[in-house]
Amino acid sequence: MKKNTGLTLLSALIVPLVASNATRAADPGVLATGEPPEASSERPSGFRGKLHDWNVVIGAGAVYGPKFEGSKDFEVMPAPFFSASFFNDYLHVGPTGLLVDIYKVENFKISAKGGMEFGRDEDDSDHLKGLGDIDSGAKIGGVISYELGPIELTAGIDKIIGGSDGVTGTFGAEYSHMVGQFIFSAGASATWADKNYMKSYFGVTPLQSARSGLAVYDAGAGFKRIDLSASVTYLASEHWFIRGQAELGILTGDARDSPVVQKDTQPSVMMFIGYKF
Repeated sequence: MKKNTGLTLLSALIVPLVASNATRAADPGVLATGEPPEASSERPSGFRGKLHDWNVVIGAGAVYGPKFEGSKDFEVMPAPFFSASFFNDYLHVGPTGLLVDIYKVENFKISAKGGMEFGRDEDDSDHLKGLGDIDSGAKIGGVISYELGPIELTAGIDKIIGGSDGVTGTFGAEYSHMVGQFIFSAGASATWADKNYMKSYFGVTPLQSARSGLAVYDAGAGFKRIDLSASVTYLASEHWFIRGQAELGILTGDARDSPVVQKDTQPSVMMFIGYKF
């Protein structure tokens, strides 16, 4: 799995607990806790009962997507997954870090989050040779979400400490509808990034230009990406579920015009199977 792309796309697959906490109805960790077609009346006991209380979900799948953000080449990446909730669902652990709900009232929620930004390796693609690596960094931030019937609106911000040393903000909405044992979801989001982030991922310095052959480019702050997604989740039983998702990312602004970017449309498809204790 590539340092940056694999976990980024995995987050999109799961509709992350950490990255945005968007769409409870579309998150496998929540999907599996919904009313199954034939829910068992017997509560698990012992350690299995504790896993049930913690809403533990494990699973695996595969992602077919770009080698890096802006790549024209694609690859298949494995996508293992684990999530759990603790302390009456106030603390969530997911594939990209931690989410803590600090304020909840009816359909409104404010959460704090922490995790990792996984950077980018120049070895991910021949096109990146000479640009150098973008190191991993810690990520802290917050997210606000509001449920409006089947629609959830979210707004989040992240500060990256190390790596790009940048700030990103994401605004999104997602609609989910359950029909029998199937849950259908569709969503859209936009991502803004500050100058530090944009320079790291999409800028080309004179030294990088000399090494890579790409033109010098100064990337400024602004909206860098719009994402559209659609998914279907099948609740096979009380515990097992299968999810398929397709996503289209569209690079915008200075990101789209960067010589680092080979293609400004970034499609991906994902399949995932999970088990909820």
